[in-house]
Amino acid sequence: MLSEEFFPRNEGHPENLDRVAAYIRKEFEQANGGVSYQSYDVQGKTYHNVIALFGADTKERIVVGAHYDAFEELPGADDNASGVAGLIELAYLLGNTSLPMRVELVAYTLEEPPHFRTGNAGSAVHAASLKKEGVPVRIMLSLEMIGFFSDADNSQGFPLSILKLFYPTRGDFITVVGKFDQALTVRRVKIAMSRGSALPVYSINAPTFVPGIDWSDHLNYWEKGYKAVMITDTSSNRNLNYHTPYDTPDTLDYERMAMVVRGTHAVVLAWSE
Repeated sequence: MLSEEFFPRNEGHPENLDRVAAYIRKEFEQANGGVSYQSYDVQGKTYHNVIALFGADTKERIVVGAHYDAFEELPGADDNASGVAGLIELAYLLGNTSLPMRVELVAYTLEEPPHFRTGNAGSAVHAASLKKEGVPVRIMLSLEMIGFFSDADNSQGFPLSILKLFYPTRGDFITVVGKFDQALTVRRVKIAMSRGSALPVYSINAPTFVPGIDWSDHLNYWEKGYKAVMITDTSSNRNLNYHTPYDTPDTLDYERMAMVVRGTHAVVLAWSE
């Protein structure tokens, strides 16, 4: 739907972003979430984050998010329709789960350039609103490219060559990414995710100067002092279709995407206890 029906979905096509937001809202409603728009204006145009609430009405919450816009006029199936698909499927799982605390799913707009690393990004708007309202966030999970996997040798690349000593060279795993000082947080997410499915889970804690460590919506929660991690297939380190016309739905592995969702569901349950 996002890569073909609502194409293109960058900031230059707000009418398509509106269609995507409406589609996600309908899915969240069908999953029995408490759904709303978080709308805001940028240069005379209105954009929408789509929020779905699940679980008990506690002030503290868990946030899981994924951006639904795409880079320029490209299909963006892995980046990041895959993350949105995961978010929607997670909503259906949570709709049938008894949760002791509030879990907030957010589909973000305007993650991609020219709004990346600016206050106009949907996740920046959302994180700022939580901080302003004094809302405690137990953990934020950013679903950023969760659909591309490969069993071929040497299909996994690395931002630094030394990492080859510590990680597989086949792109058949999902990764939990955190800052250098988040070792315990990342480890707890990794353990819970590993228990949720048979998909191999690896993790990395690294300084933000390592390329890719802060390349998604979790960055904006870090900047507000919240614990946040990224769940990813490692983006351009594995998927050579990244930011090209070849990032299409037929290149994704839906069985392993489903395993990522089950793992994320397990993380939410573990952190809500």
